[in-house]
Amino acid sequence: MIGRRSFLAGATAATTVAVLPLARAAGDRDAVLRAMLDGLASLDSPAAKLKKLGRVAAHDLSPGALLDLEAAREGLAIDARIAAIMPFGRLGRSPYSVTPSSGAWRDLAAPDAADRIAADSAAIRAEAAAGIVLPRDALDRTITGLSTASAGASGSVAAALAEQERLLSSLAPRAGEPGVGRLPHGPEYFDLLIDRQFGGRDASAIHRRVLAKAQDVAAEADELLARLGYAGKTTGERFRAAFRDPRFLYADSEDGRDRAVADMNRWLGRARAQLPRLFESLPPECANVAVRRMTPVEEAAKKGGYRVLPTPDGTPGSYFVDLSDIRRRPDWSLASVVHHELLPGHIVQMPLDTRAQPHAIRTEYTAGFQEGWAIYAEELMARRGAFAGNDRARLGFLHWLMFRLCRSVIDTGVHGERWSIREARETLERMQGEPAFFATFDQDIQRVCLEPGARVGEALAWLALADRCGRGAATDLPRRHRAAIADGRLRLTSLDRRMLRNSRGKSIS
Repeated sequence: MIGRRSFLAGATAATTVAVLPLARAAGDRDAVLRAMLDGLASLDSPAAKLKKLGRVAAHDLSPGALLDLEAAREGLAIDARIAAIMPFGRLGRSPYSVTPSSGAWRDLAAPDAADRIAADSAAIRAEAAAGIVLPRDALDRTITGLSTASAGASGSVAAALAEQERLLSSLAPRAGEPGVGRLPHGPEYFDLLIDRQFGGRDASAIHRRVLAKAQDVAAEADELLARLGYAGKTTGERFRAAFRDPRFLYADSEDGRDRAVADMNRWLGRARAQLPRLFESLPPECANVAVRRMTPVEEAAKKGGYRVLPTPDGTPGSYFVDLSDIRRRPDWSLASVVHHELLPGHIVQMPLDTRAQPHAIRTEYTAGFQEGWAIYAEELMARRGAFAGNDRARLGFLHWLMFRLCRSVIDTGVHGERWSIREARETLERMQGEPAFFATFDQDIQRVCLEPGARVGEALAWLALADRCGRGAATDLPRRHRAAIADGRLRLTSLDRRMLRNSRGKSIS
């Protein structure tokens, strides 16, 4: 393993900002651009921010700065259109100002909490006047949350909470099924939300592609499940039977948890050995990782799995795996977790992203990329034979893949195809069968209903990486991976530009 300088060899270019000729050194010019991007926060509208960026010359920027600028221009253009057709809610995220997980009612410690809650109530009235009302399930959960918050509040805050609760309750007769596609300008709005995540529009076409991919995965899983002896009327029922087979469950004990971690570290060792064939070179910290047990306190609290990134100074990285309910995690389900969370997934991409220091505005408009890379990493290892000769480990990979696909399918189903919550749940039951360890079906559906486009963005980033990195000669794979992640997260158009230059043997700039 060698440092990032070699990883990025040949990938630098001269940098200049046309309207700022006094910035001569490349580092100075990048700093000037970053300061300009920082300054956009003082402008009121996406259109005004976009106009200011029109003064910047893109052709001489360094690779990372160019990615910042490209993401800013594309994302702000999307937001400008969103602001024109959906001037409600939280720009680029949701048409609703107040939900079970958002709104001033969630932060009663703020000194101006009463005023902020009142402002949210005014926004709710404006949204309702435009035909935008929370779907019934989310409305009921928000009202319940407000009621609980009111019980612990006093004075003007309690009065503002009570008024907001009455307002939302009055809207209950108008609440219906979820889906932004049902709202005014809804189909265009949903397409824009998808594009904002990473790139790509046309929710109907995306829905068909992802559903077809899910059906292909189901067909392979059905064949494998039948060979392993699991019966059921649907793919989901057969998956559930496999998850409950006691022969492959760890003991609910200290020894059982230690064994699960040891098994994952064995998979990690095999993945680490693959890195030189997948990447031209990587910073040494990317390989300095391990799977570890949580503390007894964390396990007792059922804390979700989490990562600690490795650092250039030699501090190792870790994935602390959630084994609190270990009987729901058969041994064959954990191999793909290693490839997603560690190598060559998040713990390859995220340290590179940290080194690249993408501007916050690039992070805002590349939300789907990080998870997309980790899903791609799972599929990459499967294609390279990581599960060859191990039908059960491959079954675990297929179930995780189905989980990712079903999330995207219900996202486009609810918001683009106007599915009901019942239809979304039936799809999860029929195709996925067993919920992911960390999210029930109800939780997944609730999040999809209130975060339109987020799961689609992750799937599109994965599929784009698979299309552009996963195709072609294996000997070119390290160069394609460099183009995809060397300078941090990126959008679809930037990925395509870098892949094109890479295919022509040119520096990535």
